[in-house]
Amino acid sequence: MYFAMFASAAALLCVVSLWMLRRSVDETEYHDLQERVDDIRSVLDHEGPERSIQQIRDDFTSIYRFKDDGKYLQILDRDGNWIYRSKRMEEENPELSQPDRLPKLGKIAEFQQGIHLVRTLAYPISVRSRLYSVQTGIALDKSIVLLTHFRTNLLFLTPIVILLAATGGHLMSRNALQPVATLAAEARRINDRNLDIRLPVSNAGDEISDLSRTLNQMLERIDRSFASVKAFTGNASHELRTPIALMRTEIEVALHRPRTAEEYRATLLQLQDDTVRATDLVENLLTLARADAGTEPITLAPIRLHSLICEMEILWKSPMLQAMLDFAVETPSDDVLVLCEEKNIRRLLSILLENASKYTMPGGSVRLWAEVRTEHVALFVADTGIGIDPAHISRIFDRFYRAASDHGFIRPGSGLGLSLAKWIAERHGTQLSVKSAMGQGSCFSFSLERVHALAARC
Repeated sequence: MYFAMFASAAALLCVVSLWMLRRSVDETEYHDLQERVDDIRSVLDHEGPERSIQQIRDDFTSIYRFKDDGKYLQILDRDGNWIYRSKRMEEENPELSQPDRLPKLGKIAEFQQGIHLVRTLAYPISVRSRLYSVQTGIALDKSIVLLTHFRTNLLFLTPIVILLAATGGHLMSRNALQPVATLAAEARRINDRNLDIRLPVSNAGDEISDLSRTLNQMLERIDRSFASVKAFTGNASHELRTPIALMRTEIEVALHRPRTAEEYRATLLQLQDDTVRATDLVENLLTLARADAGTEPITLAPIRLHSLICEMEILWKSPMLQAMLDFAVETPSDDVLVLCEEKNIRRLLSILLENASKYTMPGGSVRLWAEVRTEHVALFVADTGIGIDPAHISRIFDRFYRAASDHGFIRPGSGLGLSLAKWIAERHGTQLSVKSAMGQGSCFSFSLERVHALAARC
């Protein structure tokens, strides 16, 4: 590529140089011809009005016969009278138009006379209100020799320049591609076991260093994602192993010796609880996996807020009663519609209510209510439980994170609920917020968009 670039540049430079020289020679010759025309104008200007045509002819003959003998010059007045003609012009007899028929900038023409190529300029001039056509010429022998020598030198120099371009292009390509080759070699060393390796970044501040920094940033993101996947896989395996191990143990104990029908029934009931927990865990894991892959669809639609809260009250009234908790629900008086996916919002509220019942001591209370605002509806789940240590609040939404109590006891659960709730809230364009104080309980809240137009039609 570098060879082609330099070779093309060299060829283009040669062509442009030849064109510029030819143009300069042409301009120089044109100015020389114009200067000769100006000399003729000066001579005519010194001729008085009383001078006859023959006297003017004699004056020009005395001036130019010996000075410019053999040169190319002829002068014609507007009446068609020849003022002066050099021998070579008489021999060639080139056409010379009347002054009023010539262009203001003159007319360039060429003719071959023997071995000489002659360029002429026919130019109209005005002297003492009289018009003349002046045609002067110049042999192009020197210009042709100059251009021929220059063209020959270019033909000899062009292969040398192309050879130098090939050598320079090769050296430059090696120097330019060496950092790329180094980056490629380092990149080939990186695999899933050493994602902490980073590519070298030079201090040149060029495109290669920018590429190295960009690739390092990409490796950093891949490393974090890979570590997250490994942690997720390890934690998921651990969480799934526990209920499966419990079920296997219960089955082995039940089969160890003959049991009564009541004992088998108790074992089956316990197995049922274990399978329900395992199913919930698997469902949460699959949802989070689909969320990470971007394949978990959420379709928003208007639903009635009153119906949603009433369903949650019916669903959680019995579990709260079994946990000996006072469950208070406040439904809005107005018929309000919110934009959400009902299934996922019920799941989010269930996660918050389950956590509230889990971390609230018997005799406490759990409260669910909504506050209707102009453009949004805020939903709250509050409890009078043990609260959350400020040191743990920033991590409670992390996957598989479960904070220990003051006595080091970790309540049962997979640590996926709040992480899943946070994802559901974000997919609805809102944030899951928490306020908590140790020993005084916690309050989780989020908001949903309110639908006015549909509410007016319902």
